Order: sequence, then C-alpha cells, then structure tokens
Amino acid sequence: MSLLIFDCDGVLVDSEIIAFDVLAQMLAGLGRPMSLSESRGRFMGRRTPEVLAEIETDIGRPIPADTGVRMKALLFDRLRHELRAVEGVKEAIAHLPWPICVASSSSPERIALSLEVTGLAPLFGTHVFSAEQVAHGKPAPDLFLLAARSMRAAPGETIVIEDSPAGVTAARRAGMGVIGFAGASHADADLSKALHAAGAAVVLTKMADLPDAVAKLSAGQAVS
Repeated sequence: MSLLIFDCDGVLVDSEIIAFDVLAQMLAGLGRPMSLSESRGRFMGRRTPEVLAEIETDIGRPIPADTGVRMKALLFDRLRHELRAVEGVKEAIAHLPWPICVASSSSPERIALSLEVTGLAPLFGTHVFSAEQVAHGKPAPDLFLLAARSMRAAPGETIVIEDSPAGVTAARRAGMGVIGFAGASHADADLSKALHAAGAAVVLTKMADLPDAVAKLSAGQAVS
C-alpha cells in the first residue's frame, strides 16, 4: 500500500452537522424543509452547485441568485467559530506510516479553512485536492484518480477513508480500497449501513481503530 486518501468533511473535521444545519435554514426559507436523514442521503459528499441545482428542481423554480454566496458566508462564519477536528484523528494519523493526502468535494477555500481552524493543515501540507479540479465530482472517480496520480500512487495500492456513500462509490470506481467512517456528529447506524452497502470494506466509528484497519486492509486481511 502506497497512499491513504482522506475525505475532509466528516472524516478529518466534524463539519457535516454544521453544513446540514446551514442547508436546512436555506431550505426552510425556500419553503422546502428537509430532514437531516433526507438531506444527508441526497447531498452528502456532493459539490455545492450540484446540490443547488437539485434543489431548484425540487421546488420547481430558480433559487435567488445570491443563495450560494449567502450560504457560503454563513457556513464559513460558523466553521471559524464552531469547527473541531474529528475526535482522535490527529493521534490516528500519527500512527500511520504511509503517505497521506486530502481529497474533498468542498472548495479549496473551505478545505483550507477547515484544516487551518482545526490545526490539521501541517499534517497534509500541499497534498490537498478539491473536486473543483476535476470535471466530475463524487460518485465519479475523477477526484481520487487525480489525487493518486499527483501523489504518484497506483489506484490499486491506495486506500480511501470516506464518510459518504457517494465517496465510497467513487473510491470503488477508482479501483481503490475504501474504509467507511461513521464517527462524526452527523453519523448514525443508518449511515453505517449505507457505507457498507456502497462497498466499504469496513465501517469505523472511532478513529482510534483506523491504523489497525488500514494495516489489515493493505495486507489483504479481512477487517472486522
């Protein structure tokens, strides 16, 4: 095994619960309230323009042109004040003797803010990739293939850590191993089941279990 690719939101940083709350406020304002379960199932791991386009289809009319800008401003303000690293992720990474990088559906600006606020930025340096760099976001494999190519790693020697079914599907389509993570604030048993169903080799709920899971998966052993 020659590379570990980490998703950012919901894997490295506990941001999804904040982002879904911001989305819920926007949807309520548009007259289309949506439960956490539905919005998570439909939108988690996807790029913002795709989410907004789908919401327009839902409500049958264009959303205000400044919706994306207002959502971004509110989200970024909350991230600056509320965001925390996923519990145990720094310690887990310290026990991983392989090259690592980040590959996220978020914008480069949001990824940089999230890593900086949580103190994770020095762990990854410039090895950070955004879906804005590729033609197709998750569940397409483009982003993960870009990350592996940039890091000079073969897809078959790469493992992805993901918290969204779309991300798991993307990793599988890229020919990579994938570990699901359902240990952030937004996660529950339904998410774990969805990650398994999408093809994750194992789903973890604690970052402390990551080094052992990676070691077993890279050695071709069953991970329980």
